[in-house]
Amino acid sequence: MNVLIVYAHNEPTSFTSAMKNLAVQVLGGQGHNVSVSDLYGQGFSATAQKWDFITTTGGHFNYMLEQKHAAKLDLAYSPDIIAEIQKIKEAGLVLFVAPVWWFSVPAILKGWFDRVLAMGVAWDSGRIYENGLLRGRQAMLILAAGGPQDYYQENGRHEAVPQQILHPINHGTLAFCGFDVHEPFVALNVLGAGDVGRVQMLKDLEYRLQNLLSSPNWLVHHD
Repeated sequence: MNVLIVYAHNEPTSFTSAMKNLAVQVLGGQGHNVSVSDLYGQGFSATAQKWDFITTTGGHFNYMLEQKHAAKLDLAYSPDIIAEIQKIKEAGLVLFVAPVWWFSVPAILKGWFDRVLAMGVAWDSGRIYENGLLRGRQAMLILAAGGPQDYYQENGRHEAVPQQILHPINHGTLAFCGFDVHEPFVALNVLGAGDVGRVQMLKDLEYRLQNLLSSPNWLVHHD
């Protein structure tokens, strides 16, 4: 299987980077063809702009409708968007590896969602969820959070568990486009866990990755 890892961290010695490297190692070791989109390394732009398109329809500028127009013109997007779209089209599994920032992901990854999961490419009018244009592909969030585990409880400081916090991404973005979405892996208390704790987190992730495709643990699975 072709696996795409969309990686959003600017520090190669970070725990997030260690999770990305582990995913490359485990899935590559299983014989899968693994590629990485290193968003910071690529200098990927998070900002949706008019120059994302080779040509526009003219008049009032509506970014999503311009996406649909560009899709009809054989992907008339800027080269950086085309490259990422081609990676998605070839992938059976897409992993998103990033830190948790403000109950979400860094702006550079949100910008990737905005620019790459384009109308006419990933979804369209009436073509969402079970009819999404990326149906048949799998997706999973692999995230690192600095806060203590007891914060991430319904009665904790954040008043929510990780699945609730990540629902807008898992459901409103990935499942929306037709992905079969795996339960996210969220490493909690990365800052306070110490070396021993972080090693155990990587072991837990390794187990998930080793068994991900043989016995998928679905959060959203379209029949």
